[in-house]
Amino acid sequence: MKALEGVRVLDMTHVQSGPSCTQLLAWLGADVIKLEAPSGDITRKQLRDVPDVDSLYFTMLNCNKRSITLNMKSERGKQIFTDLLRDSDILVENFGPGAVDRMGFSWDRLQELNPRLVYASIKGFGPGRYAKFKAYEVIAQAMGGSMSTTGFEDGPPLATGAQIGDSGTGIHAVAGILAALYQREQTGRGQRVQVAMQHAVLNLCRVKLRDQQRLGHGPLSEYPNKTFGDEVPRSGNASGGGQPGWAVRCAPGGPNDYIYVIVQPVGWAPLAGIIGRPELGDDPEWATPEARLPKLDKMFQLIEEWSITRDKWEVLDRLNAANIPCGPILSTKELLEDESLRQEGALVEVDHPERGSFVTVGSPLHLSDSPVDVTAPPLLGEHNTEIYAGLGLSADELAELKTNGVI
Repeated sequence: MKALEGVRVLDMTHVQSGPSCTQLLAWLGADVIKLEAPSGDITRKQLRDVPDVDSLYFTMLNCNKRSITLNMKSERGKQIFTDLLRDSDILVENFGPGAVDRMGFSWDRLQELNPRLVYASIKGFGPGRYAKFKAYEVIAQAMGGSMSTTGFEDGPPLATGAQIGDSGTGIHAVAGILAALYQREQTGRGQRVQVAMQHAVLNLCRVKLRDQQRLGHGPLSEYPNKTFGDEVPRSGNASGGGQPGWAVRCAPGGPNDYIYVIVQPVGWAPLAGIIGRPELGDDPEWATPEARLPKLDKMFQLIEEWSITRDKWEVLDRLNAANIPCGPILSTKELLEDESLRQEGALVEVDHPERGSFVTVGSPLHLSDSPVDVTAPPLLGEHNTEIYAGLGLSADELAELKTNGVI
């Protein structure tokens, strides 16, 4: 039995923030019915690598779901949607603000139709001044605190490759949905769950807000920056935490031949020995964190003078043997070829009826009593017959609905 077995999700989401949320719910065992316009989720056709086949953009966000098509602009479509709502536990959407209300399904109306419904909405922003603004991944990063604190001091703000605006918001939405489901067990009532992309990114940037407030009491000594203004600066690869860290170069000097090294207080002496400078282990000018903080750049330069003569895997083995926290910079190619990640289920190979097999991420959530089997994403409208038959629609009615553009 899966954790969410018996829970039905009506998935009206598209692109990334919503589908990443509903895919996690599907991996946890929910029956996720992806409701698409007859033309389909736009990402089915975006960034295609194989002609006339659903793109990897779509397939990697919609595994383990079932797909139906429905024209919500038609009156018959709205009637069918009403029937679907009555049999659903969760409704998830990430349309623009007010779109579902304009379809005739306000929160009040949804509660009338199904008092136990958990209705989750993902938006770009909260209800304040930005409420009607359009949001994309990098806009959320820009307005949530990520870009202003990412990059090097003398360079422009940078976006992170991690999709913290879209998929990060989707994960936040999962947390809210599961909490609402749990509370429903106590109250018998569903509730509204609302998550804004800007808010999710802000939550993920809380340590930078911590540092913004610390600035009021003086410079941030663990940052490599020489001067500080009245806002948290971009600080390159500095960890920004209690233990200093940096990415140092390794051989042969390619774009990802780096390893990230954290220097803990207990790690300095063994590290000094490994890099061939054992005398620095108990040198008063280097032995304590307080002594090293003013010259972090010099410290990591010494480490790099040693690491640049070795590849990152040798450096990894040497430092880990001394219990020094570190991690090689792994390229996307290296990640896809990492056998450990495949053995752990972090990467899985999925068979698709049209494109063949492809590699996608597996569930990052591991429950001992609810294992995840990642299955192929649905073709457009693949489950129309079985799901609509469950509403009592006959084959002749389905054919008529298709002819009339309702499905």
